[in-house]
Amino acid sequence: MDAYQQLITTVALTMGTAWAAGINLYATIAVLGFLGLSGNIVLPEQLLVLQDPMVVGAAAFMYMIEFFVDKTPGVDTAWDTVHSFIRIPAGVLLAAGAIGEVNPSMVIVAGVLGGGVAATTHTIKAGTRVLINTSPEPFTNWTASVLEDITVVAGLWAALHYPLAFLIFFVAFLLAAVWILPKIWTGIKTVFHGLLAFFSRKTPPPPTPGDHKTGPKELPLS
Repeated sequence: MDAYQQLITTVALTMGTAWAAGINLYATIAVLGFLGLSGNIVLPEQLLVLQDPMVVGAAAFMYMIEFFVDKTPGVDTAWDTVHSFIRIPAGVLLAAGAIGEVNPSMVIVAGVLGGGVAATTHTIKAGTRVLINTSPEPFTNWTASVLEDITVVAGLWAALHYPLAFLIFFVAFLLAAVWILPKIWTGIKTVFHGLLAFFSRKTPPPPTPGDHKTGPKELPLS
């Protein structure tokens, strides 16, 4: 039973860190580091670096920047675009570190799965923001950003304290992702096709001097 519980705990932490990293990497690192530093959880040896005060402080500082950037329409999409090259590799590293000291092949498997999970959550977050930004009002961005932050903290808390419940939620999330990702992609294509059509409209050329005669028209001879 202990081995089964340990397996559930390890899988939940592995997938939970990758899942959260794709949504908000800095909040993920700050939460894990703070909980480890305060003694609320025991991190795997490969993740002990997260509870270094300097790492926690840097993650908290970057989270504060993202807190405001993520609520600014348009800027949030640019931020997400840049973080496509940060969140996904970080998801790989966090998942590989969370698996602990096991067979190296398992570490690679955890990293590959973690990268896929981080890519999924990041794509859903970034794609949803592109669609939300078609609305001129900022309140939808604020609501989405706050809900994402709450979801990350709550998800990590569940993965650490209620691993089985988190894994049930995680499976439901993967099933929902299979359904929602094609719809997000279709919506994004519609948005960009609309933008392309808007900027590619050709205005009629200005009239040349020879196009219009200013003199009186000649009447036909009867």
